[in-house]
Amino acid sequence: MKFSDLLRPAGTGLYCPPGDFHIDPVTPVARAVITHGHGDHARSGHGAVLATAETLAIMAARYGGDFAAAQEAAIYGATVMRDGVSVTLLPAGHILGSAQCLLAWKGMRILVSGDYKRRRDPTCRPFEQIACDVFVSEATFGLPVFRHPPDNEEIEKLLNSLRQFPERTHLVGAYALGKAQRLIALLREAGHGETIYVHGALMTLNALYESFGVTLGPLAPATSDSGDKLPGQIVIAPPSAIADRWARRFAEPLPAFASGWMRVRARARQRGVELPLILSDHGDWDELTATISGIRPQELWITHGNEEALLRWATLNGIAAKALELVGYEDEEV
Repeated sequence: MKFSDLLRPAGTGLYCPPGDFHIDPVTPVARAVITHGHGDHARSGHGAVLATAETLAIMAARYGGDFAAAQEAAIYGATVMRDGVSVTLLPAGHILGSAQCLLAWKGMRILVSGDYKRRRDPTCRPFEQIACDVFVSEATFGLPVFRHPPDNEEIEKLLNSLRQFPERTHLVGAYALGKAQRLIALLREAGHGETIYVHGALMTLNALYESFGVTLGPLAPATSDSGDKLPGQIVIAPPSAIADRWARRFAEPLPAFASGWMRVRARARQRGVELPLILSDHGDWDELTATISGIRPQELWITHGNEEALLRWATLNGIAAKALELVGYEDEEV
């Protein structure tokens, strides 16, 4: 038997023939396993969806309660059978509820990581490393140039700027699901107890995170109805908002952006970012290679991102590797 008998690329994403289900399909299918709630992995319209309770709640918040005909909540580490294939969801460390999907069938074990990171995140469970025959990995930051600095250093950059420029509103662009909540939680851990102001697009997801026990502290809507332009305050908004007319309501807005892509100075300049914050919800080069080295699979399959450098690294380290060239997975502002 071949590993492709258990899992293979299809037009709709990764397909498990013996279990007759897809993982993170890009179009509606009869049965789907969803690794996490970001829109390029979690789409509506499926017949039946298996995911963590947190991911199901995120999908309901984004698409409505009827996003799938049937929903099944999986507990981390518990095995669910699908026509003889055992399916186990394990923490991925990416965002709230994110999961790796371990498939076991006839002695073969394939682990689909979804999106993942290895560093500590106060808003979600840490990545769980286990043995497998095939490891299916992303490669969003799969280049040696991407080595993310410690999170606390980036948070201190923001707080130091706030002290230096108390007359300016620090307007931080952060992806609405995962990044914004992590940024808030890291600010709280750094001792920033003041009210943090947020764009309306973040309110529902912030409340959802808190409903699952993630404490975000005092938050308030970022409006100027009271005439207060929020000098010396932190405002968090979707990345598109910091370049929009919406941002003009604040006091001398200082545009910041929290993303792993802020390692690339040209990207920061193109977006007019004055304070780039290198905070990513994906593993950097060292995290990717350390994870693969720790698992030491027979084969490495790369789903999306910067595949070529990681393929070369795998070859040099004696690991058979291939790029699956799946379509439909975007480089979000991560």
